[in-house]
Amino acid sequence: MRRTLLAALTASLALSAAPVLAQQDAPPAPSADPTQVRPGAYVLDPAHGKITWSLNHLGFSTYYGQITDVEAKATLDPKEPGKSRVTVTVRTDSVNGLNDRLNQHVKTPDFFDTAKFPTATFTTTSVEPTSPTTARILGDLTLKGVTKPIAIDATFNQAGIAPTDKKYTVGFDGRTVIKRSDFGINAFLPILGDEVTLRLEGEFKAAE
Repeated sequence: MRRTLLAALTASLALSAAPVLAQQDAPPAPSADPTQVRPGAYVLDPAHGKITWSLNHLGFSTYYGQITDVEAKATLDPKEPGKSRVTVTVRTDSVNGLNDRLNQHVKTPDFFDTAKFPTATFTTTSVEPTSPTTARILGDLTLKGVTKPIAIDATFNQAGIAPTDKKYTVGFDGRTVIKRSDFGINAFLPILGDEVTLRLEGEFKAAE
């Protein structure tokens, strides 16, 4: 009888302590406060680093596609965000218009000429905070052999341990508009839009 009571008491104590122990083992919840971001070097998660592009299609619609082969490295400084930097390399043959015929055409000299210019790059020149969670990232975009300054409006989403891979992750969204004619991509102007909107998705993992 005494053993039965002791076993029951032990089980009860274990069950009551389990939530506390689980809470102690669980990582802290992600934070939407950019001042709490860990400073240092980061690498873009290729599975969550894409660019969605869109432009006016002959006046009838807005056409959307994606760029899926994107590599990026970042150095983040939450105390002095103006010192943060990012470099991006894009494989131009990963431009996807969700149409096989179009995908072949955009690789030709009419558009990206991917055989001659296999990559496009972006390098930060400065970062200007515009609110506690937003910033304007200024930098040089090199596309089809032409380098021009552009500005990306970036929004900090959150930072913390990702539940999928248990790695410290910082997430951003971004948006910019460029003129393709500035980079020598003039095919079918003006009936095909000159302004191209780029929407950026980025989850950066702390560099090991």
